[in-house]
Amino acid sequence: MKISDTRNKFLKGDIAKPEFIQSMYQEHHAKLFDYAEYIKQTNIASIEISDDMVVLTSRDKGLKMICPFGDYRVAPIEALNFLDYETTDSAMIMRLVSSADCVIDIGANMGWYAINIAKAYPLTEVHAFEPIPKTHSFLEKNIALNNVSNISPYNFGLSDARKDLTFYFYPEGSGNASSENMSGRDDAELLICHVERLDDFVSKNDLHVDFIKCDVEGAELFAFKGGINTLKRDKPIVFTEMLRKWAAKFGYHPNEIITLFSNIGYKCFSAEGENLVEVLMMDENTIETNFFFLHIEKHADKIDALVI
Repeated sequence: MKISDTRNKFLKGDIAKPEFIQSMYQEHHAKLFDYAEYIKQTNIASIEISDDMVVLTSRDKGLKMICPFGDYRVAPIEALNFLDYETTDSAMIMRLVSSADCVIDIGANMGWYAINIAKAYPLTEVHAFEPIPKTHSFLEKNIALNNVSNISPYNFGLSDARKDLTFYFYPEGSGNASSENMSGRDDAELLICHVERLDDFVSKNDLHVDFIKCDVEGAELFAFKGGINTLKRDKPIVFTEMLRKWAAKFGYHPNEIITLFSNIGYKCFSAEGENLVEVLMMDENTIETNFFFLHIEKHADKIDALVI
């Protein structure tokens, strides 16, 4: 029962004042104290409730993020559920990004990675791409909420061609939005969103790219094909999601991504504790979903220092 429902019962005279006070506390207000006890073990330091808004603040970097109603999988809610969000990978990213890097975030969602990087390294130049209009609006709000000026958000995606694509979106999982129906749900909302090529964006804006984060729900191969010249020229460190089940929706295997990078001088790694472990190929026994690509010549010092 909602708080307003309990109050309406009191206003209608269905329950007396003493019962109303008890119900409000036991059924609703006591949850505030439950959260106060629970968050001590998480990377969420505080939960702020204001008019029509819930904001969670991370403990480690003070990142503030608005939580849209009904989104079960947004990063700060994941941190509440699992005590933190992609802890090992996040720590490795912070070790691999340098203070004045040019960072490309492909599939920025609401900004967890982009804003964390921007806050930790104020001299970085972060370009964050999010094609879903509603999600992009929260990305912009979170950037403003954190008062970071070194992020440029773009309301389009990156792929292998400049075009419009149909995306499948549902509010309970904004992070699963994709140009294939990953959820298989019949009630997914269909949105026409624009995508461009990373190579064209880099050329137009005269950028030299140092780090790329890519999470586009199965379409990663196409994002990299659209940025192949940038990858060859700039040799950025790349952090990407690769799932066999998502890639299959697009008709390829993640090993095609590993091969693409291998052909231009990269090795693939997964994060394990404070180190990197080389991944030659993915198979049915692979449980990792996030991977790092480092160029064997440009990043030789990092490979020597981190790989076990």
